[in-house]
Amino acid sequence: MAPEWLFVNHPITSKVDVYSYGVVVLEMITGRSSAGDQSVESKGRLGSWVKEKMIAAGGTNDWIKEVVDKTVVGSYDSSKMEILIKVALRCSEEDKDARPTMSQVVDMLLHVEDHSDILL
Repeated sequence: MAPEWLFVNHPITSKVDVYSYGVVVLEMITGRSSAGDQSVESKGRLGSWVKEKMIAAGGTNDWIKEVVDKTVVGSYDSSKMEILIKVALRCSEEDKDARPTMSQVVDMLLHVEDHSDILL
């Protein structure tokens, strides 16, 4: 649930849907639930857990293998997975004003080479 749902006086905008999209993408990539997985809850929200892994890797891409669901069969392009994860993290920002619009998300995913700013 987007954080702004918790406050009575905060207007609900389309950024709520962007937040939900980001959380669902992170759940699909990691194979973890943002609500019910005890291992994630013990470390905070799912997005915080992913960010911790990214920071702990110290600039290498080793964190991607750590966060991608271990049941994923076959190979995947690590650089594209990194971008997908980082877009999902931007979508699931606590501050609704820091989240992109859904149009911006689509644009970022379709034109990855034009959006080097995604790579935090």
